[in-house]
Amino acid sequence: RDVGVRNACSSSDGTEDSDFSADHTDSSESDTHAAKNTRLTRSSLRLSQSSQDSSPVGNSSALASDEMNFSTRRVTRSQQQGEPVAARKSEIPLRQSGSEAERHGEVSDRDAKQVADQDESPPRTPTGNAHSSESDIDMSSPNVSHDESLAKELSLRESSLAHRPKRRRFHESYNFNMKCPTPGCNSMGHLTGKHERHFSISGCPLYHNLSADECKVKASSRDKHVEERTLTHSQEENRHSTRHQAPVERQLRYKEKVTEMRRKRNSTPVKEHKEKYVEHRQAHGSSREPLLENITSDYDLELFRKAQARASDDLEKLRLQGQVTEGSNMIKTIVFGRYELDTWYHSPYPEEYARLGRLYMCEFCLKYMKSQTILRRHMAKCVWKHPPGDEIYRKTAISVFEVDGKKNKIYCQNLCLLAKLFLDHKTLYYDVEPFLFYVMTEADNTGCHLVGYFSKEKNSFLNYNVSCILTMPQYMRQGYGKMLIDFSYLLSKVEEKVGSPERPLSDLGLISYRSYWKDVLLRYLHNFQGKEISIKEISQETAVNPVDIVSTLQSLQMLKYWKGKHLVLKRQDLIDEWRSKELKRGSSKTIDPTALKWTPPKGT
Repeated sequence: RDVGVRNACSSSDGTEDSDFSADHTDSSESDTHAAKNTRLTRSSLRLSQSSQDSSPVGNSSALASDEMNFSTRRVTRSQQQGEPVAARKSEIPLRQSGSEAERHGEVSDRDAKQVADQDESPPRTPTGNAHSSESDIDMSSPNVSHDESLAKELSLRESSLAHRPKRRRFHESYNFNMKCPTPGCNSMGHLTGKHERHFSISGCPLYHNLSADECKVKASSRDKHVEERTLTHSQEENRHSTRHQAPVERQLRYKEKVTEMRRKRNSTPVKEHKEKYVEHRQAHGSSREPLLENITSDYDLELFRKAQARASDDLEKLRLQGQVTEGSNMIKTIVFGRYELDTWYHSPYPEEYARLGRLYMCEFCLKYMKSQTILRRHMAKCVWKHPPGDEIYRKTAISVFEVDGKKNKIYCQNLCLLAKLFLDHKTLYYDVEPFLFYVMTEADNTGCHLVGYFSKEKNSFLNYNVSCILTMPQYMRQGYGKMLIDFSYLLSKVEEKVGSPERPLSDLGLISYRSYWKDVLLRYLHNFQGKEISIKEISQETAVNPVDIVSTLQSLQMLKYWKGKHLVLKRQDLIDEWRSKELKRGSSKTIDPTALKWTPPKGT
């Protein structure tokens, strides 16, 4: 018995096919309706071929299918519950004999997948979801044959494969629920001029007092400049050893041009610029970048803008790679004692704390909390007033405590998590047992407040005297960093070793160490009275690694090679400049070796 089956496609406007009647309609109406809403599936074609081989009735129906476009019709619930549905005369019969059905009725999954891949018809429902199983079953016949159930199962398979979501046209990494935090910004444009949208302050043109079009213009000019430089370098590739050659004429002209540009400043009066700056600050507050015009020359300002765009482009690449999460799970600020500090980098605090955006910390035991109330209750019960461990140095208000990572594991882990908020290269957070931590504090009537610290391996194969070093942001640029470095070398002198910091150094760490090595060498040369000097003697007396001494002398242009010998030039101008700065600085921020009460540990 012929059974009507649901159509495998929908109408062109995305709506469901209309119900049909079992009565015979005239040929013109049926042809028009068939041309509009019918489709011959591969499964029905194979079944019709099998029926064509088996009987003359199948041959006649197959011939009829070649002449006209037919498909099976969908049965609605009203027809399922009510009147029976009869197959139209133009439909392909799906009912066959048992042996032929067993032989030809099996259709592989591969065929169904090929049918779905070739099917480019729109979804069957306006919402794009698959139809329910109730509407797919033909209830008009109480005895549904194996062939009919197989055809229905194939139709269901086709519908599930055809409802694959289409590829999104916009960039997959863009989440349009995210917005730029700058007030009044619609997240369109990018500081680099290369992206259509942004979601952070670093890429916001409005925050940098620019428009999206201005950023694109600047990007094109930067690209043009890079192409010119690349072309110039390619033309000079035939120069063999450019390191020791004199600059060419083009480089000299460019140097003169840069010098002239740096001399020029904006002719705007200083008073008018200050008024404009104050108005901009009152209008936007901290939601916009301050006005940078007339602070320096246009050349240096353009260099700064290029650096900003390059850094923003690097952050955008990290965001697209999933390494930066646009502020989610990143602590923005911490409340530490009487200070509220802005963080610089991401630190792997537990997720429930990291997604808060602000942490509250006890400045003595370094425990982190979620709210001000919890911190206030903790401070009422906390008995700590200084770091755990032994106090090995004290002079005036400055003290240094030696904390063993094995004995005070929780404190050292919290200290490492805190340090990661301000250090980019730090990777050690929880494995603190092989390290000793030297914590510098400044005391007042409330306790010993954390100034900075450095960690050191208990058994270092390469004689590193510092593994990680940090000065808290509220104590930076006050001389405490040099005190920490000087204290680390003081410990190396007591151990009778030559020390060096562990590489790689961070940017701020390299600047601090360069400044310290410079002071050490100039002090040594100022006090030196002999005629011949030895790098080895300097290293033994100052505990500084010879490699660091040579690199510092080269940076000061005090090391020359003449007649087969390396000579150290005693530049009196640098020594006099250092001496004047030393007198102004005073001796308040220096380490006194006599105040150290410490014996080297004998290993673990």
